[in-house]
Amino acid sequence: MTNRPAIQIENCQFRYHPDSDKALLQIAHWQVEKGETVFVYGPSGSGKSTLLNLLAGILLPQQGSIKLDEVTLNQLSNRKRDAFRARHIGMVFQRFNLIPYLTVADNIKLASHFSSHDKPYLQQRSLELMNDLQLDIELLERPASQLSVGQQQRVAIVRALINQPELLIVDEPTSALDSDARDSFVDLLLKQVKVAGATIIFVSHDRSLAQHFSRQLDIQSFMVAGEKHAV
Repeated sequence: MTNRPAIQIENCQFRYHPDSDKALLQIAHWQVEKGETVFVYGPSGSGKSTLLNLLAGILLPQQGSIKLDEVTLNQLSNRKRDAFRARHIGMVFQRFNLIPYLTVADNIKLASHFSSHDKPYLQQRSLELMNDLQLDIELLERPASQLSVGQQQRVAIVRALINQPELLIVDEPTSALDSDARDSFVDLLLKQVKVAGATIIFVSHDRSLAQHFSRQLDIQSFMVAGEKHAV
C-alpha cells in the first residue's frame, strides 16, 4: 500500500481580500509525512493561524490545492468539508473553546457528533483518554467552567483525539502557562499523538518549544513579496 503524505499543498495562494494583488500566504510546495510532528513559529500576525485555518478547510485558497491524505479540501462542498474536518482533524485552540455551561462529557460528545464510530466505542475511548491524561472520571459530569486551566487543557486534548483523527492542529495553547506547565503540556500532548499514530501541526511564537518536535517551519517563508518559496 502506498504511504500517502498527510499534507500536500501545491501552488497555494491566499489573500483575505480577493481583489488584492498581494497574497498573504503563497506556498509553491509543502508536504508533511504521516506521523511527523511539525512546529510552526513566527511573530504575532505573521499568518500562523491563517495556515491552520487553511489546513482545516475553514478558509479556502484563491489558487492551488490543499490535500489531506489525498483528499483535496478546496474541492469539497461546505457540508462535506465540515464532515471531513470532524472525522479526520482534531483541533486544540488557544483558549480551548470548551462550552463553559456544558459538562465535560457533553463537550466531548459535541466533537464526536460526526464520528463514524458507534456510541459504545466512543464512550470507551473517552474513558481511556481520560485515564491516560490523568483526569478523574468524575469530572465528566462537571461543567467545564468548574475545571482548572490544566484540566481544561487535558479535556481539550480528549476532545481533539476522540475521533482518532489523522491530523491534529494545535494553535498557541501554552501562551498563558509558565515554562514548567508549558513543557509538561507539550510532552503530554505529543505522547498521546504518538499513541494515536497521528500527524501534528503545532503553532506558537515561542521557539523554545521547537526542541520537542521533529521538524520546524518559519511561517514567514510563506509570506512573500515576490518569489514563491518551497519548504
